[in-house]
Amino acid sequence: MFKEITAQITVAPSPLHLVVVLGTISITGIFVWLSWKSKQKYKSLDSLPSPSKHWLLGNIPQVLAAVKQKKFFQLLFDWSKELGPMYLYWAGQPVVVLSQPKVIENTIINGMRDGSLIRSKRVSTAWNDISSPILLGESGNEWQWRRKAWNPEFSSSGISKYVNLINQACEQVIEDIKATGTSQEIQVDPLFVELTMRVISSLLLGIPIDRKNTSTEGPPLDVAKVYEAMSILGYRFLRVATGEKIWKKYLPTKNSRDYWAARRYIEEFLTPRVDLALQMREQKNTDLAQVSSLFRESMLVKIAAKEPNYNRELLIAEAIELLIAGTDTTAHSLSFTVAELSLNPRVLQQARTIVDQVWENQGGINTNSFKELNYISAIFKETLRLYSIASGSSSLEATRETMIEGQVIPAGTKIFWSMLAAGRDPEVYSRPEEFLPERWLENNRETHQIPMIDFGSGSHRCLGEHLSMLEATVMLSLLLRHFDWELVNGCSSVENLQQNLLIFPSDKMPVRFWLRN
Repeated sequence: MFKEITAQITVAPSPLHLVVVLGTISITGIFVWLSWKSKQKYKSLDSLPSPSKHWLLGNIPQVLAAVKQKKFFQLLFDWSKELGPMYLYWAGQPVVVLSQPKVIENTIINGMRDGSLIRSKRVSTAWNDISSPILLGESGNEWQWRRKAWNPEFSSSGISKYVNLINQACEQVIEDIKATGTSQEIQVDPLFVELTMRVISSLLLGIPIDRKNTSTEGPPLDVAKVYEAMSILGYRFLRVATGEKIWKKYLPTKNSRDYWAARRYIEEFLTPRVDLALQMREQKNTDLAQVSSLFRESMLVKIAAKEPNYNRELLIAEAIELLIAGTDTTAHSLSFTVAELSLNPRVLQQARTIVDQVWENQGGINTNSFKELNYISAIFKETLRLYSIASGSSSLEATRETMIEGQVIPAGTKIFWSMLAAGRDPEVYSRPEEFLPERWLENNRETHQIPMIDFGSGSHRCLGEHLSMLEATVMLSLLLRHFDWELVNGCSSVENLQQNLLIFPSDKMPVRFWLRN
């Protein structure tokens, strides 16, 4: 009897044990209730195809694994091929992915025009967490006054003033290739990164294009270090945009240490120039002996002078944004263009004939040359179609119930798009896997039926579109004029891609150049 009583006492639950059990039941009940409530709210999305998912975490494990492997863009592309032009995945909230060009364009333009779609809160938070609030992370009036300030600087007429400067930067790349030695292996992606960074740094910050010249307004431009810092901040954005919590940057991890070190380095590089621009604004542009003419004409000084809403913190943040946006996008696109020209001899020869005619007629590249170089611009557009560099760095969110292609989209749903899948849509692009620049020429019937959405759509279209097209047209024309080339790694250079914030060639695109006869 004594043993039986002892056994009963031993197995009797303690008050603490009961609290734990009841707490577990309560938490489980809350999760079940929240899951049921979410399913009811987004019930209209059940008809959309969806990849397999975890019962509790949805598709978060697949998304985070793809980000870690730098293959997030490929995941969206693969899902698009498997599930079709509109599908759904779950990452804390439902995400509808679109992959048809016209649908993407109409959704962005109409949704943002009528207010049914706004920039995703998560993506805006991720942009603003790079440093401080920036243009890409804002909406409404806050976005409008910023965009209004920058529009004239990046307009077609505003950018056309820099033709000689851009030509100088591209000529420097040509000399670098010659100095390395023809027939030697050269990784062109780092070359183009240096080109685009020097151009945007000159336009934005007044830093000389020629690396032999220095500026007195701030620290010298160390391309390798600035680029490494920018890459770290870009990777930080992608992690946060796809689900990583903001507060993780305060944990003692390598990612956190890298983030803070990169942010500190970039801010120390920019702060003296921003402070000087603000000083010039306060002194009504009074002559300062140490200020170069290039800095006086820089976008930073112009924006600081005409827009009083910009203070030190916001100008630093905006400069970081423009350095990131103005470097990788065009650089990686140029690398893929060089690759496609190597893989498509017909296109290369046609382009070279046009470039040679321009040299014969104009004596080189100037403002009058570009009408004759439409085919070179078309080559770059065709590259963007196949390798949309910013394939998954933006998204929208439904503010109210709306319709997309006959599908009811509940409020709170995120709208994303796979530009890689959109660029290969057979219903829009004839022979989508072929490299056909002709499809972008004005006299081509197909041109009038396809949207050019790689620079975005509507009022939020990419600010740097004209700069990117100008840089690419000049650089490609000079390469065609001076060199023949081949890919060292062949097709694998355009097949083995990775994504940080943007898509890039994982092998840095090694090429062998030869001087033309």
